[in-house]
Amino acid sequence: MAAADAKKLSKKRKAAPEEPAPAPLPSAFPQEVGLEMGSEDEGDDDADASDDGEVDDFPEIDARSDTDDESGDDEPAEDEEDEDEDEDGSDASGDSLHIWPTAKTITSEITGQPKRVYPEIEPDYDSDSSTEDTPNRVGDIPMHWYDDLPHLGYDINGKKVLRPARGDELDKFLKTVEDPEAWTSAFDKNMQSDKPLTSEELDIIRRLQQHENPDANYDPYEPTVEWFTGKGKEEVMPLNAMIEPKRRWVPSKWEKQKVMKIVRAIRQGRILPNKPKTASTDPQFYAIWNEEPAAGLAPPPPPKPHLPGNAESYNPPEEYLPTLEERAKWAETDPEDREREFLPQKYAALRLVPAYDSFIKERFSRQLDLYLAPRVQRVKLRIDPESLIPKLPSPNSLRPFPVYRSLQVSHEEVRTRAISVSPDGAWVVSGDESGVVRLWEAIVGKEVKRWTFKGKIGSVEWCPRTDVSFFAIGVEDYIHFLFPPNLPGPIFTATQNALAPATLPPPPATASTVKWTSVPAAQSSSDTPILTLNLPPSHEPPKQLVWHRKGDYLASVSEAQGGVWIHQISRRHSQAPFKKVKGAVQLVLFHPTKPHFFVATQRYVRMYNLAEQTLLKTLTPGIRWISCMDVHPSGEHLIVGGYDRKLCWFDLELSDKPYKILRYVICPRSHGNALPVRLRSRCPLLPCASASSPGFIQYPFPSFLLLPPHFPSSPYPVIGIAPPHPPHTLTLPLHRYHTRALRSVAFHPTYPLFASSSDDGAIQVFHARVYNDLLTNPLIVPLKILRGHAVRDGLGVFAVRWVPRQPWLVSAGADGQVAVWCS
Repeated sequence: MAAADAKKLSKKRKAAPEEPAPAPLPSAFPQEVGLEMGSEDEGDDDADASDDGEVDDFPEIDARSDTDDESGDDEPAEDEEDEDEDEDGSDASGDSLHIWPTAKTITSEITGQPKRVYPEIEPDYDSDSSTEDTPNRVGDIPMHWYDDLPHLGYDINGKKVLRPARGDELDKFLKTVEDPEAWTSAFDKNMQSDKPLTSEELDIIRRLQQHENPDANYDPYEPTVEWFTGKGKEEVMPLNAMIEPKRRWVPSKWEKQKVMKIVRAIRQGRILPNKPKTASTDPQFYAIWNEEPAAGLAPPPPPKPHLPGNAESYNPPEEYLPTLEERAKWAETDPEDREREFLPQKYAALRLVPAYDSFIKERFSRQLDLYLAPRVQRVKLRIDPESLIPKLPSPNSLRPFPVYRSLQVSHEEVRTRAISVSPDGAWVVSGDESGVVRLWEAIVGKEVKRWTFKGKIGSVEWCPRTDVSFFAIGVEDYIHFLFPPNLPGPIFTATQNALAPATLPPPPATASTVKWTSVPAAQSSSDTPILTLNLPPSHEPPKQLVWHRKGDYLASVSEAQGGVWIHQISRRHSQAPFKKVKGAVQLVLFHPTKPHFFVATQRYVRMYNLAEQTLLKTLTPGIRWISCMDVHPSGEHLIVGGYDRKLCWFDLELSDKPYKILRYVICPRSHGNALPVRLRSRCPLLPCASASSPGFIQYPFPSFLLLPPHFPSSPYPVIGIAPPHPPHTLTLPLHRYHTRALRSVAFHPTYPLFASSSDDGAIQVFHARVYNDLLTNPLIVPLKILRGHAVRDGLGVFAVRWVPRQPWLVSAGADGQVAVWCS
């Protein structure tokens, strides 16, 4: 309508008669200034026409145009003439007034009547319409109405908008893989298709996700505009120019009259001022049991009074009446020790009963019961003690494991400290303190060879290589290399080439204090050592020999200064990897899969990287004196034993503190046949009992736990959670650990088993299953306690070794016996 009004107005202006222009007024500018101020509706032609320097006269407005506009039908000829002039004229601005498209008149195919059809709207002009990109004009309705139809709605002309083809989930996935810009689109419910988002919309979404202002031009840190601070900005005038009323600065006479009225009332005593609050000496009573219940749990009910019985009756039965002796005894008893506060009496009638002399005292006691009764309801944990014990599998389901002693080899009652099993599990070599080394078969126990040396045998270790067959023996300051008799030809030749090659390797650049002496291969035999290493002098023989998994490196530990030596057989070279070690080295181990080296001192276990020559971590087992250790075949777990009867399980990926600790402690106080035991763990997962209250759980952890006399019949350990509210009667199947110093621990190379031996003469076998899942803890179940070695001079089982291919165990003790335990 605005465009039509503008067109009519232009026609009226053209029709107005022209009047002579008035004389121009003198200009206020000294010279003529050429300024152009074109309107937004002017086209390029208007701009060109205004360059000729001439000024067109503005037509005068006819005052009759308002009335002519209402009766526009009176001058049809003039309007048609004006329209012809507009079409034929050179004024190009008239075309811009045709805003609406021109309609065409056609004959309808349905009704046969003429109708007007407008052309399609082409949104090429600058428009702010929000519906230009929405061909579907169904409006704000639920789109699921069109789920069963082939179209989605209708466009502006009433034509159906067909549903676009949509692929399955695989097509969507391939589109996201092939098109890197696929994630920048959003699903349009109206058109059932993905609509790409502009960079501005993506930026708004990113800002909203990051909890920022959606406006990119917003600056939250812009400086504050000081409107009223600074020079020349002080407020020296009021905010308005109104004159202050008189009541602002003249005292009110009405307020004065009001105050004087209150003052006279106070003077006459009709108004009393508030007295200061002081502590009242009068007792205050509260109905504590009639209060509204809190939002939480309801308070417990008040304690019920004791109901009267036959003894309180005024006519009790004869058996309730005390005798003279009972009356005298009751009178001699202290009041707090009396069973009753009164003596039953018999009266002929109720009116003859005198007043109760303890009535006030009993009422007072009742009030104390109500006042001192706890009004806070505590939730009592009702825990079944049996549920605290973990559900461990039965030992019978974890077979095979050694359960009995199949054979025994005697060393003539001489302490046997060193044993080793061949890689194929067929041979066992053992050495005692008299210098005798025996080689015998593991299956039948038949002795095949015997060697005798001067000095006691400190350690024996078989080479892990399968292509050769020899073992190392530590005697005094020497390490002798021997091979068994009756070896097959290829293995015998490979053993000679490894220990006594025809061409010796060149000597190392840095000379070592360890001397290598070998016998030529042609002169070698199984009766004498084929290779001997002369170590630095020491007062004790090498107490440990450890092979690397590849069989080329041998580590020895002795009591001498710098007692850790690593010997390389192929290069015939020995070196001390540590120039200075904090503390005396007790044990060393090679990592089974990585170039890592474990060194155990008296209290700590350090893990080194031999390739990088760096210290990786220091393990703190909390043991006063470390006696033995072994690493799991996976290399991720380590067990450490000590002389203080503790066994620590380390998870090398978890922490430098023990994951599990198993310990036996003798309590100075015991009750009957119960044995006091304390098992410790990093997590307080153990029900405990006090030595003063046997059979009850005590909190907090740790404390002492009393074992029942029938303990040895149960193979299960104690692992549970101590409940916080004692007492609870508890009958637990327990597992007793070693009572004396640990001497040896060993993992089985193929089965999930490990064993530990102690000076108490017992060998304990455990099932130790390690999972590949890092979130699953290892399963440790005690299986069997093997007893068969005698304790001599306070010493028990010195060493245990597993047969690699069988679940068999070989043990050596202070009684001079070497036993094989089979499943």
